[in-house]
Amino acid sequence: MAIVITVAQQKGGTGKTTLAANLAAALGRDRRVALLDIDPQRSLTRWHALRLARSEPAAALTFSDVSGWRLTAELDRLKRTHDVVLVDSPPQIDTESKLAVRGATLVQVPVQPTPPDVWAAEGTLKLAAEEKRPAAIVLNRVPPTSRLGDAIAAELAARKLPLLRSQLGNRTGFAAAFAEGLGVTEAAPRSTAAAELLALVDELLGMTT
Repeated sequence: MAIVITVAQQKGGTGKTTLAANLAAALGRDRRVALLDIDPQRSLTRWHALRLARSEPAAALTFSDVSGWRLTAELDRLKRTHDVVLVDSPPQIDTESKLAVRGATLVQVPVQPTPPDVWAAEGTLKLAAEEKRPAAIVLNRVPPTSRLGDAIAAELAARKLPLLRSQLGNRTGFAAAFAEGLGVTEAAPRSTAAAELLALVDELLGMTT
């Protein structure tokens, strides 16, 4: 049975789409991976178009942007023919977000180390709990020299919220790779950013397989 990871956060600007793309690229090296873009901004759609237009082909990823009432059936279809399905969901809690969470093996919640991001994550975690789906927070875009990341991590731990050990730094490599239709593990495989992303992938797989 395929793993479905729904990347969800009701606050915009948390790096949700970049995270979905990077996870797909890393997992696509040795797995059959599908991407499902139901975010109205369609940034993941544009990233995939860049990927297809590259002169040097990257790992093939199945792509779909089916949404609305057809979403559940599309998820079921992709699960039958892939090992992993990654869903980039809308930056708000609506019907499509609920369906994407309901169909998930795991809900991945990116949180920047700021109080507003933590507050926004509470709604996503509540939705996952209502749908009886496990959820996990990953600290994203963590400044390398700031103590705020440690402070937010300590707050999340104190509140017993589901925080992953892995963190992703605020590194230009993620944005640079995204602009080329790649993941950071493809564009800069020996970088610190790639190492952080692979550590996150290993942790997610450990939770879902």
